Amino acid sequence: MQTPTLLTQKDKMLANYVPLGVITPNNVFENKEEIEKQLKQLKAADVDGVMLDVWWGIIESNGPKQYDWSAYRSLFQIVQKCGLKLQAIMSFHQCGGNVGDIVNIPIPKWVLDVGETNPDIFYTTLSGERDKEYISVGLDHKPLFGRRTAIEMYSDFMKSFRENMSDFLESGLIMDIEVGLGPAGELRYPSYQENKGWVFPGIGEFQVRLLPLSSF
Repeated sequence: MQTPTLLTQKDKMLANYVPLGVITPNNVFENKEEIEKQLKQLKAADVDGVMLDVWWGIIESNGPKQYDWSAYRSLFQIVQKCGLKLQAIMSFHQCGGNVGDIVNIPIPKWVLDVGETNPDIFYTTLSGERDKEYISVGLDHKPLFGRRTAIEMYSDFMKSFRENMSDFLESGLIMDIEVGLGPAGELRYPSYQENKGWVFPGIGEFQVRLLPLSSF
């Protein structure tokens, strides 16, 4: 039997990432000194960059097209100061209730409010239970959100990101941008939420019931 290979400190550091809650749900960048210390450790371990979720539910929480990028700009500046690159994830889903979620960041409240009167904007089980972590793809082109469609909301968000982070884009700090496309950021139907009682490796249930949209 082979003797297990012990991980070096460098190997351990390679597994690190920017914590989910580094920007709080209230859009505050806390523990700046500790985060900077950790980023410097990553740089010392020859890590090239870090990945970071950019949460829709944080940035546009105050109302439609009311974007507040100040906390994220502060974080980006520290990443740049530490000599690291950045992969930004446009996260249009809820954080909380899925595997690995350690904080709760819902989608914007004003979007959830639309769901109070039109609950069919969410994926639904056969028993009628709604999944509020992402807007159903059946609503992508329905102008239900202050005369905007879901696609227009996502597009406006990313345009604002480009405008407000143009200096980081031009400097090469942001080397990659990914876009979340569904529950947990994945292009899929919701099916195995831990907050609904799912336990690995149990069998989930696809929430694929899309009610007729003609009534909208």
